[in-house]
Amino acid sequence: MVCPPPNTRDLEELFRYEVFKMLKSEGKITDVIIENMMNWRHSAFNVYYGKAIWPHNEEGLENLARYIIRASFSQERMSYIATNDSSDGVSKVVYQSKDGTSTKTFGALDWLAQLVTHIPNKGEQMVRYYGYYSNKSRGLRKKAGTDDQVPALIDSDVSRKAFRKNWARLIQKIYHVDPLICPKCQGKMRIISWIEDEEVIKKILKHLGLWLPKRSPPPRAHAPPQALRIDYLRGWPWGRAMTRT
Repeated sequence: MVCPPPNTRDLEELFRYEVFKMLKSEGKITDVIIENMMNWRHSAFNVYYGKAIWPHNEEGLENLARYIIRASFSQERMSYIATNDSSDGVSKVVYQSKDGTSTKTFGALDWLAQLVTHIPNKGEQMVRYYGYYSNKSRGLRKKAGTDDQVPALIDSDVSRKAFRKNWARLIQKIYHVDPLICPKCQGKMRIISWIEDEEVIKKILKHLGLWLPKRSPPPRAHAPPQALRIDYLRGWPWGRAMTRT
């Protein structure tokens, strides 16, 4: 008999319960905080039991990285209504749901208030690490001199040559510039060798005039606009016709 897959909603509630129980036993949170977080519309907990993402799955790793670093809201689904275009003369922000079936309207100040809730206060930690990545475990590894050893649960079968090619692909993907295209002739370049000696790098950059940053000229000081008047007593048009006041 094959057991059906578990319900993620049930697992989420069990996971949240165990985390709250552990944090309360450690004295990190109180019953008031637990009650407040239990009333959240979204629990802020997630349980994933899907397929594992293997090192050779570049698309899956890229999608996972995008999900981790994504913003708390989508600019594509947000539209701004200025004061002049609003019916009641108040600036508004209209945010569309992910499926596009519904929208929610905020006042401009209310929208900013919703956004700043994602900004932590000074000294406040939004992410906590436990187990292997906790401060205590890191301190013990640093004391034993093994902090620089990176564990790998799954050995990657990607060759070192493939890893070396990734940097150019990622730079092109992020900055939309191919670092292996010659800026003068637009021809394809190839890497001959890596220069890692600091003295050699400094000598090359000095020869190209790139070692010291070029200072941009200071901005011009502009006086505030002054009123103009025509002085007809100066002998227009042979004398000075305009003076500033």
